[in-house]
Amino acid sequence: GSCLESVKIAIDTGYRHIDGAFVYYNEHEVGQAIREKIAEGRIKREDIFYCGKLWNTCHPPELVRPTLEKTLKILQLDYVDLYIIELPMAFKPGDAIYPKDENGKIIYHETDLCATWEAMEACKDAGLTKSIGVSNFNRRQLEMILNKPGLKYKPVSNQVECHPYFTQPKLLEFCRQHDIVIVGYSPLGTSRDETWVNVSSPPLLKDPVLNAIGKKYNKTAAQVALRFSIQRGVVVIPKSFNPQRIRENFQIFDFSLTEKEMKEIEALNKNVRYVELLM
Repeated sequence: GSCLESVKIAIDTGYRHIDGAFVYYNEHEVGQAIREKIAEGRIKREDIFYCGKLWNTCHPPELVRPTLEKTLKILQLDYVDLYIIELPMAFKPGDAIYPKDENGKIIYHETDLCATWEAMEACKDAGLTKSIGVSNFNRRQLEMILNKPGLKYKPVSNQVECHPYFTQPKLLEFCRQHDIVIVGYSPLGTSRDETWVNVSSPPLLKDPVLNAIGKKYNKTAAQVALRFSIQRGVVVIPKSFNPQRIRENFQIFDFSLTEKEMKEIEALNKNVRYVELLM
């Protein structure tokens, strides 16, 4: 229920881009929140930009459309605005989200990313999604799609980890050259959950530079980190269930960082990945 409430608060605050995924197990709540806000007359469907994701067990081309249709059924929406390949690797298809062998090792599956992409293009043609993109792709994997013979639609976005400790300058530049928008996840660093986070790395929001700049503008380190990304042309998707922080994260449009401050924050880059995707 906390997801339902958080999405409603976010919509009331002014958020319009909602980043979802089948494997977050909360798309039913997100869909309900969107539909309730539409019923209230607060928003129209076209005001919301919803991103859904194709999970690793669904890469075979014949599974792509049924998987998206399942997402739409859970959301109770007619289309998503963006549908992305969540990771450039495939797991063995089936009901298990993380299929494992008897030794507890993930069972991978060989698929052709270009064939998966063609199935994504067919979903766009069918009107099930307005746009298609990717996530966690590196330059080589992007080039594989971009150079695909008979490419119909190129990826509009690449969702990757991006924040002041992991600024992704080379990938950002490559994507800019190809009109691919970088969507930065974990723009505030991450929760310190050691099941999936590298907790040996320093917490981003304790950074003295971010806090000092925040003091100058009467903003939090989080607001400074988000503003930094937005000024670089990176879309941010901060995650929070805390109503006060949901509102705070949105209050970044009433100040600008100077060129000097942008450079100071850029210099914080440590090439630190919090989300190591060890699988």
